[in-house]
Amino acid sequence: MLGDGKGPVMKKVIGFTVLALLLFSFVAFVGCGTRKQAQTDTTKQTRPAVKKITVGDIQVGYRVYGKGYPLVMVMGYGGTQDIWDPTVIDMLSRKYKVITFDNRGMGATTAGTRPFTIQQFADDTAGFMDALGITKANVLGWSMGTYISQDLVLTYPQKVNKLVLYAADPGGPQAIPPTPENLAKLTDTSGTAQQRGKRLLALLFPSNWFEQKKNADYMTELVSTSTLPTPPESIQKQSQAMSGQWGQTGVYDRLPTIKSLTMLLTGTDDILTPARNSLIMVQQIPNAWLAQFPGGGHGVQFQCPEAFANTVLNFFAAPDKV
Repeated sequence: MLGDGKGPVMKKVIGFTVLALLLFSFVAFVGCGTRKQAQTDTTKQTRPAVKKITVGDIQVGYRVYGKGYPLVMVMGYGGTQDIWDPTVIDMLSRKYKVITFDNRGMGATTAGTRPFTIQQFADDTAGFMDALGITKANVLGWSMGTYISQDLVLTYPQKVNKLVLYAADPGGPQAIPPTPENLAKLTDTSGTAQQRGKRLLALLFPSNWFEQKKNADYMTELVSTSTLPTPPESIQKQSQAMSGQWGQTGVYDRLPTIKSLTMLLTGTDDILTPARNSLIMVQQIPNAWLAQFPGGGHGVQFQCPEAFANTVLNFFAAPDKV
């Protein structure tokens, strides 16, 4: 078990697991530890101003943190770029130029005229990178953002250096979906923004974590600091995009063609994207890594941001070939 997420320990444990299991992928269980009380102050940090850039038929709103090699962060279903955990962003931006942005129709990005599909979102992301003059970058996608990232690396392989798929599934019949009850809660766009946010937060974490007042207060404060809109009509279109061609066929059969070194990152108690999806995918993607957070939910980045960020940083620092 890994208690602190530090690189040397992680590498030794991962290497031992590879030899013991005779797998071609790196596998590790990463201990979350306890969120530091002081981290509640990070929600009050001033975010960089939103910038705008034209990409095809839309104006993309984005923020840039830090300097260095680019890391493009791809947000998931129903979220805006302000929902990334501040501690994670802070730690990653000490090493990399972290670029967050809003998907089509969400937050500071316009909806445009083109249909909402996973492929279109991937085209948007590639066009966004082109507009910023980024020829190649590390990419980290969360949830629906992993769908976009998978389509990106398969359609534009030259643009992706290393790839992190956080809470991923391969789409199509091979994907293990959430229960119908949880899916209904996830896609329910009724009520006020606050009511929708409360429903979503309850799905992101194991109940025993979110029932702790300090954790609930932290997440409530983080969500309340975002001023970027989440239009219900755009969320509904995202839902349709996920259940469209992606939901019907997915990319399972194409995963072995991925050339970028890839890490699957999952919480073992994720009820929205069950962890078994990552176990399926790590066997399909050549030389892929797998990092599992015991007790982690869909929002494991918020449960243990330091261990999460250190895991990602160690992966990016590792050699491309092992």
